[in-house]
Amino acid sequence: MRGVRDLLSIFRRAKKKAEIPEARPSDRELFKERYLCFQKLLSGNNAILEIMADMEEKLSGDYIFDISYVRSTCKNMVEKVQNIIQNLDKLSNGKYPGLYDAFKKINSVIEESLTKEAEIPVTDYIIPFEQATKDMVSSVGGKNANLGEIKNRLNLPVPEGFCISAYAFKSFMDHNKLRDKIILSSVDIGDIVGLTEISKEARELIMEAQIPPDLERSITNAYLELSQKVAHRVSALHASIRSSAIHEDAHFTFAGQYATALNVVSESLIAKYKEVIASLFTARAIFYYKSKGFQEEDMAMAVGVVEMIDAQASGVMYSRDPTDAGRYAIIINAVWGLGSYAVEGRVSPNTYVVSRDTDRTILEKSAPVQRVMLKCSYGAGVEEVEVPGERRGQLCLTDNQIKTLAEYALVLEKHYGKPQDIEWALDQNDNLFILQARPLRILAEKAEKPIPTTFPGYKVLIDKGQIACKGVGAGKVYLIAREEDLKNFPEGSVLVAKHTSPKFVTVMNKASAIITDVGSRTGHMASLAREYKVPAILNTEIAMKTLKAGQEITVDAINRNIYEGRIDELIEAGKRENPFKDTPVFEILAMVLKSIVPLNLIYPEDERFRPEFCETFHDITRFAHEMAMGEMFKLSDSPDIRRGEAVKLQVKLPLEIYVIDLGDGVEYGLDKVIIPDNIRSIPMNVLLRTMMALEWPGPPPLNVKGLLTVIAHTTMEPQSQEALWDPSFAVISKEYMNFSIRLGYHLQTIEAYAGDNINDNYIHFLFKGGGASLDRRARRTRLIKEVLEKMDFNVDRTGDVLDARVTKYDRSTIEEKLGTLARLTVFTKQLDMTLFNEAMVDWYIQEFIKKHYTAE
Repeated sequence: MRGVRDLLSIFRRAKKKAEIPEARPSDRELFKERYLCFQKLLSGNNAILEIMADMEEKLSGDYIFDISYVRSTCKNMVEKVQNIIQNLDKLSNGKYPGLYDAFKKINSVIEESLTKEAEIPVTDYIIPFEQATKDMVSSVGGKNANLGEIKNRLNLPVPEGFCISAYAFKSFMDHNKLRDKIILSSVDIGDIVGLTEISKEARELIMEAQIPPDLERSITNAYLELSQKVAHRVSALHASIRSSAIHEDAHFTFAGQYATALNVVSESLIAKYKEVIASLFTARAIFYYKSKGFQEEDMAMAVGVVEMIDAQASGVMYSRDPTDAGRYAIIINAVWGLGSYAVEGRVSPNTYVVSRDTDRTILEKSAPVQRVMLKCSYGAGVEEVEVPGERRGQLCLTDNQIKTLAEYALVLEKHYGKPQDIEWALDQNDNLFILQARPLRILAEKAEKPIPTTFPGYKVLIDKGQIACKGVGAGKVYLIAREEDLKNFPEGSVLVAKHTSPKFVTVMNKASAIITDVGSRTGHMASLAREYKVPAILNTEIAMKTLKAGQEITVDAINRNIYEGRIDELIEAGKRENPFKDTPVFEILAMVLKSIVPLNLIYPEDERFRPEFCETFHDITRFAHEMAMGEMFKLSDSPDIRRGEAVKLQVKLPLEIYVIDLGDGVEYGLDKVIIPDNIRSIPMNVLLRTMMALEWPGPPPLNVKGLLTVIAHTTMEPQSQEALWDPSFAVISKEYMNFSIRLGYHLQTIEAYAGDNINDNYIHFLFKGGGASLDRRARRTRLIKEVLEKMDFNVDRTGDVLDARVTKYDRSTIEEKLGTLARLTVFTKQLDMTLFNEAMVDWYIQEFIKKHYTAE
């Protein structure tokens, strides 16, 4: 044994007191500044994920929003992404300049999507109906364009008239600088009082404004020409002044949103023109515009000046039944007098149902008693009068007139390729006219059923968690315990995992739903689930324990219920149509989100995980977050770390620990001495308290062969002998810890963040070295790897080097894992010397699990 004692004396002679160089305050400030950048980056990342989640929720169709929301949200997003890049730049000392180029490229695409304005073509102020077609919507508005189309290409009877163009409207607004005075971008459509006030101000401004002299002359001259054109039919022209906004009667009806002036004479023509364009800014019109997602620049009004038809009867006709998609019939409503009472529902109309067959068979007729009607007044305007007694309860139309109207309806439907909503009038000489045609919205064949909160008769397995993506999905449970399990993911299965991972994107096209024990609706994977429209419930806490592989389940990610078995009725009810999907604002939001949400940088180890491959803001934030954690992890490797304001921790542990406080990590006493009670750092406190509560093992039982491996290692790597006596350093704050622990010949670094936001929280564990031979050191890292994987760490191991991470758990779970990590640290101290075969590794793994590990 003398030889062994001589060999051990080498260690005693080598031991020396660790030297801590004199503190330099500037170093501590540098560390604090870098940590502050790290905190700002984490905060910015969380804010961006929250914004993305909110924007994606808006696409679900469950929320009303307008272009102001899209613009302000994108502006907020842009500022926060810029701040993240700048903070990473400071944290890494300018290591990633390519992020600025990526940001510039992505932002330019978003700006282009947001700044597209509706262009109003430069045209004459006046465009006769004879020159108007459906292709001229941007010049004459939807209603005028349709009337011109019907008159010129279908040759159906339309009253004479002319259009006051959208360019005329623009000239009027520009002449009075009204665009600078009427500001709608800040209007909250949910604020009825505010909406009413700004509407009143806008309409007053328009009514008080001056019509440009050349525009007024053009309108007056066009009216005189129209008078001459109809002189053979009427002694004096009376006109209907009708709105024809750019989007009116096109894809969107704007039904009843704008004003119409009936039976107008020449003296009041200009005033009525201003009343009609002022109706563009009624409270209800502004609400409709903004709720449908139009931009302020889209609000442009052309006007139609149409020969007034003094109707004996008029009404509305549908080329299909709007309430029953399966009923192939034409519906005609008719009232005595002007059609306003028909469209406003003031009286009960005649109703005729006509077959679409060749003979246009009249299937139904009904004629409720109509007591009042609207008619043209003698001088101007309209008035309500009683329906003559002989007409009350009588049919307004003859069979031939009914069939003629039905024929018009089918001609219009065929021409436009979709069902039509048509207004018509019958003049005093029994002539029929088409006054308006627009697309008819047909209700779905099967109305959407409300989804009950629970389905009686089916067992609810889980009724808690966070909904990350709404919807309903069903399939067999497929448990994901590790990344390799994704390779064989079956089509249509429900993905169930302990925690979320952006790597799940590889199977989202196959998954019918996603369930996790841990996770947040603002995490990367949640964003991907919404992008792929996969119903997802996260943070259930019990899914992995409750659900069994191969079990058939139905996931209701609307009411947050997971049922045993397949519920087809629930699946069908969960299929919901988005009512806003075709609105301009929806399209703009969907367009900008293509530059914001998709995540292309999934794997940090991928060679494409670089700034130049960032295609979205999500890519930038993902990259920055990953690199920021790496930069903080390397903090303890900095050559200046030991020159920081390090204070020795007075603690009863076989460790020499020096602490650098970055802020709120230590509560100093009067004597500036640090003891464990002074530690305020959440992760450091957990680690210390756990270590102090343990009985530290003495030197392991060594045989001569094991000791010789230590001597051999020391001889081959003499620098390790000096490192043997290096102190341990902890850089801490309230939520953060970077603890480099020197335990004999091996070094381990534990970095952790434990705060209130689940997206910030993580543990990063690096382990390397040891005093024994490489094979024994490798066996120790195998032991550590298998234990960490039971704790849900993602572990990479090469020989005696081990790198492990766990992210996005709540604070209490992070603390539990840190406690287990502390016990593992103590348990494996110098254990490499005893691990002479793999059986010993297996035995020690079982010993640790039995004594120190409880499944979380």
